[in-house]
Amino acid sequence: MASALNFRRSQFADDFLFGVATSAYQIEGSSFGGAGPSHWDTFAATPGNTANAEDGAIACDHYHRYEADLDLIAGANLDAYRFSVSWARVMPDGRAVNREGLDFYDRLTDAMLERGIKPMLTLHHWDLPAALADEGGWRNRDVTDRFADFTGHVIDRIGDRMAATGTLNEPWCIAWLSHFLGNHAPGLRDIRAAARAMHHVLVAHGKAVDVLRAACQDNIGIYLNFEPAEPANGDDGDAEAALRYHAIYNEWFLGALFKKSYPRRALQGLRPHLPEGWEDDMEQIARPLDWLGVNFYTRKLIAHDAAQAWPSLKEVPGPLPKTDMDWEITPESFEWLLGWIAESHTGDLPLIVSENGMASTDVLLNGAVDDGPRIAYLQAHVDAMRRAIDNGAPVKGYTVWSLLDNYEWALGYGKRFGIVHVDYGTLKRTPKASWHALKQALARD
Repeated sequence: MASALNFRRSQFADDFLFGVATSAYQIEGSSFGGAGPSHWDTFAATPGNTANAEDGAIACDHYHRYEADLDLIAGANLDAYRFSVSWARVMPDGRAVNREGLDFYDRLTDAMLERGIKPMLTLHHWDLPAALADEGGWRNRDVTDRFADFTGHVIDRIGDRMAATGTLNEPWCIAWLSHFLGNHAPGLRDIRAAARAMHHVLVAHGKAVDVLRAACQDNIGIYLNFEPAEPANGDDGDAEAALRYHAIYNEWFLGALFKKSYPRRALQGLRPHLPEGWEDDMEQIARPLDWLGVNFYTRKLIAHDAAQAWPSLKEVPGPLPKTDMDWEITPESFEWLLGWIAESHTGDLPLIVSENGMASTDVLLNGAVDDGPRIAYLQAHVDAMRRAIDNGAPVKGYTVWSLLDNYEWALGYGKRFGIVHVDYGTLKRTPKASWHALKQALARD
């Protein structure tokens, strides 16, 4: 397996940013700092929802260990840290501000700057306050105003020091994975709930952009996840099913943000369930952005499933090597995706690869973790990104997921994505071989 990365910082533009990402609920510890319950706390407290009934109450205790964690980022010669703010920590009931929560992010921001790390903010990475979930959460249009309020409080405190601010992480996961497939909080399987969440999450984004512009922020974006979809077989039914999957997963959010419209194939199933007057929100949703975040892990093979209601499709296992998440390793799909986004929707708008990485069965042995498969994965995807750049894709940054092994949502603590190993018994951090490889590759000449 690979033990080193064969690219160097000098092969990229001087302003190209290399970073690493985390999210608040996955690492901070939701039981600290006056945080209120989020719908992830209640989801995890419900039998059967998470592996081993695990939750984020302690997580990696980043709340108390953030300075040492930032030392690891700086030590790997990374330029930027993409972090998220816990909505439930800042506004425990979704309305009143917890100053202790804002104080933490103030300290965290200053600590980044002291180490020469550029702060890249994610305003929302899935930890909706439980009090707002009680009111319908993303099904209730009122949540869009609550998110705008939250945005204002956060940006008033730390906005002056952000290198970039993104409104939402992976709205497909917030809305579809969580309200239609039921795999994430709030764990619903309801097409009406999903359609409303798919729309309201975008309205919330648009309102947050207005708040950010009013606060003179000039480096605003959103983080979208993508999965190129291919037909499982060559028949027309599978081809059409793959196009439906592509419309729901990849085109829904891009279409609204950059074309002020939803894709026809997705509307075939979702239009009857969208809130009345949804068309009037498109101007609000499509506020101009300064960059787009692209999260990529894998592709999907899709087959038609006539036995199921719309969208009448199913995922089919693919033949390629897989990560510990059972996701195919497909750098060629990543290369295609970066070009397709620019050509079909965003043009010259800068793209930031805001998440890319893999879960691996990492083992701590004699004080070290040899995660050669992760090094090979990162190398293959950086190579694919470089090819996309050479072909004209305006990619301006690459962000590894993730800094730390952490709480992997419904899968608990069983999947390790980090470039730093975490012993969940002691919370000791151990940089993996991938951390050392990045340190070498990103060293300044």
